[in-house]
Amino acid sequence: MAITTDMIKQLREETGAGVLECKKALEASGGDFDRAIALLREKGLATAAKKAGREANEGLVGLQVDANGRWGVILEVNCETDFVARTEDFRAFTQALLQQLSADPAVTDVPALLERPFVLDHNITVGQHLTALVAKLGENIVIRRFARLQRDGDGWIEGYLHPGDRIGVILHASAGDAKVAESVAFRELVHDLVLQVAAAAPEYVAPANIPADVVEAKRAVYRAEITDEKKPEAIKERIIAGKLDKWYETICLVRQPFIKNDTLRIADLLEQKSKQLGTPLTIERFVRYELGTGE
Repeated sequence: MAITTDMIKQLREETGAGVLECKKALEASGGDFDRAIALLREKGLATAAKKAGREANEGLVGLQVDANGRWGVILEVNCETDFVARTEDFRAFTQALLQQLSADPAVTDVPALLERPFVLDHNITVGQHLTALVAKLGENIVIRRFARLQRDGDGWIEGYLHPGDRIGVILHASAGDAKVAESVAFRELVHDLVLQVAAAAPEYVAPANIPADVVEAKRAVYRAEITDEKKPEAIKERIIAGKLDKWYETICLVRQPFIKNDTLRIADLLEQKSKQLGTPLTIERFVRYELGTGE
């Protein structure tokens, strides 16, 4: 059977494979379109398997936030080079995943996401589309992590993506009054908070949010630093407490100096704004992704 240009074009549109690969698949299948698709997918699986062990430290951070501040989704997708990260195919895949995650809050981890029908083509799974993309772009591609914030009460969820798409933040702040939650002043505060998280890279909202084992591990480090000092145990405990306090100022958002006014801590800023607006304001949670860092 003669392989026509239209047949190659149709197969390319269906699979995203290159012209030469489509031509070879059609020739190998004797012009059987479904068999040609199967051959391309088999080739894609083999290609992806070969590339799966290669390091993927480049990529993009993306996010999507509801226009009414009810939810936000953040995502990191990795590839091997910045060149591939900037291609239209890679960027379109990241945006499609954000669209998919925004519409399907039941998905809570990457393995489950890979098994879902792909949002742009329900005939294949996300994992199958990813495999085809690996074959097409020639690099290992990994959906590394994603997170979703959702609110039920009064408040706002804000997102910020730093230029370059390497740092992204979503943050949920609540207000004790519905009118305050809708005010410009509150929205401006929440925006300042996401900028703070992007710039200062805290890991927790407050000391109370740090897991006990993390605090104890840090305490052990500080104790080891002064173990040979000939000081009473009570003095050593005060030194350790002081070191922990300084550490909290680095990793806890409410203990950090405000980036727009370093005479204020974020806790002071929240207290100030709560008094001005006449209702308690609280930072509930944030998620900060920086490309290639963290878990």
